[in-house]
Amino acid sequence: MSLEQKKYPPGDFAIWIIIYIELITFAALFLGYAFSRRLDIELFNKSQLLLEQNLGFINTIALITSSYFVVKAIEIIKNNEKANTFFLASNYLLAAIALGILFLVLKVIEFSHKYEQGINLSTNSFFMFYFLLTIFHFLHVLLGVIILYTLYKKTKIGSYTSSNHIGLETGASYWHMVDLLWIILFPLIYIMR
Repeated sequence: MSLEQKKYPPGDFAIWIIIYIELITFAALFLGYAFSRRLDIELFNKSQLLLEQNLGFINTIALITSSYFVVKAIEIIKNNEKANTFFLASNYLLAAIALGILFLVLKVIEFSHKYEQGINLSTNSFFMFYFLLTIFHFLHVLLGVIILYTLYKKTKIGSYTSSNHIGLETGASYWHMVDLLWIILFPLIYIMR
């Protein structure tokens, strides 16, 4: 396939409308967080210390690695050079799904620890934003895992080829958005002081 024939951005046009809407929504929430933080930096810094940075870091590595596996699956399908193309690509997607599920499990553990400590949306403005942003992102990851599972099933039976993989790229674009949002969310909520 020549450079002129490659489709940019990858995937279906409709997913990019959804991605832009999601990015604008999260940007508004990030700005709200930054503005509120500026009004009470001490409260935000003190509350931030109650978060489990190690779990946030593990989740960051999990999502970045899962995005890499999705890229590898697409690369294998596009190149379609090996006899076991569908097996390899579907295994990469399965690994991405496993890492997405790991993210979800670790977030549930983290949320339950916060609730056990008596911390919830009404604790203070930091935790209101923490729960709002992370639960909203959690739901996006959950949907992303469902999308990846659908892609996995279709890839395993050979539905995608080097000339017909737009559905795979569409789902991958959504997953990469979820990853990008966490890459912004993690330092903003867990690390920046």
